[in-house]
Amino acid sequence: MTFTYRYRKQIMIALSILLLLGGGGIFLFTMTRAQPVEAKKVLKVAKKKEKEERVVTDITTYKIDIKGEVIKPGIYTLSSESRVMDAITKAGGLTENADTSVINLSKKITDEMVIIVYSYEEVKDFKKTQEEEKQVQEQCQNGGSYELQNDACIQPDSSMPESSSNKMISINTANQEELMTLPGIGEAKAISIIRYREENGAYQKIEDIMNVSGIGESLFAKIKENITT
Repeated sequence: MTFTYRYRKQIMIALSILLLLGGGGIFLFTMTRAQPVEAKKVLKVAKKKEKEERVVTDITTYKIDIKGEVIKPGIYTLSSESRVMDAITKAGGLTENADTSVINLSKKITDEMVIIVYSYEEVKDFKKTQEEEKQVQEQCQNGGSYELQNDACIQPDSSMPESSSNKMISINTANQEELMTLPGIGEAKAISIIRYREENGAYQKIEDIMNVSGIGESLFAKIKENITT
């Protein structure tokens, strides 16, 4: 009877114990190595989240109240870096009756700011006075029929569009900038007015301006008191 055969039971038990001890050691070694890696991942995620929260906290937001000729008047929250034009965009944009000639679209917003976008008729009412620019300022800032201070008004020291009632605009000689001081005449319509007279000759009467694409009777009614040939 050989030694191996005689003590095979003891040998089997000893090998099993060695295998168990070896497996346990490997498991402990693996866990010891894995824990620092996992801890680093958790720490990295936590730092990233903290950084994102800090960035969000650093962005100051203001609440503004926008009224008048915008699609969706109401109270909106915007970044402190926003301008009056951004507030108008947030409110769905301007209506067809909006006249922005008396407000500063590039002005930065402030917290609790009230922005009122007037209609052409309201702005026209502002101008029924000899001291036109002063009256426009007072009416705009006092909110007109809203009885609120309009924080979006162009300030007295800002460049106001030249009063169109104090200076008649010649549709035959006015340049683009001069034509754009007329109510309802933007860049595109001013260019069209100039192009029409270049292609068809001088306007014979002010009513001829209605031959220009985009200028109908309603717009003509708004500018006829301010134009001449």
